[in-house]
Amino acid sequence: MKNFNFWGQTRYWWVVLLVGILLVLGGFAYWFWPEAGYAVASQIFGWLLVLTGLVQVCASAGVNRPRGWGWWLAGGVLDMFIGFMLVRSIVLSEVVFPYFLAIIFIFWGVASIISSVTTRSHRYWWMYLINGILLLIIGFFFLEAGWVQNMMMVSFLTALAFIYWGFTIAMTAYDMKPAVSSR
Repeated sequence: MKNFNFWGQTRYWWVVLLVGILLVLGGFAYWFWPEAGYAVASQIFGWLLVLTGLVQVCASAGVNRPRGWGWWLAGGVLDMFIGFMLVRSIVLSEVVFPYFLAIIFIFWGVASIISSVTTRSHRYWWMYLINGILLLIIGFFFLEAGWVQNMMMVSFLTALAFIYWGFTIAMTAYDMKPAVSSR
């Protein structure tokens, strides 16, 4: 049986795992210390997005780039763009923070749903579908929170979303780990 993975397999899967762990830690830090402030959170997560985007671009641009590298490249460029926009100006980041996060989560939700459709013949395809739907819901919640400019809702959603997103990336990293072939 052919081992098929929508995101592909790479020997640098551990870097993707590290990014997931950093996102979870950042989400928990914001959850437990919300007094750090909305502006600080947007700056921290801006730099985390730059790091995440850099890892995605590097993984997609390597000589042994994984299957589905185009999604990683597009997502990496999007993450770096949004990350740099967030760290560029504190005032700008406070205003557009929920909208940028909405774009990111909606993009990765759509990508996860597409990956579930392309891997339907495999055992756990439905996990990608559920993940995609949850990421879309989080993205739409950010759109709503940004529209009403409810800082408490955005703060709660930010912590929750980055914790969830970190776990999602960490699980995807294990899926990207190449299978050891015995000869």
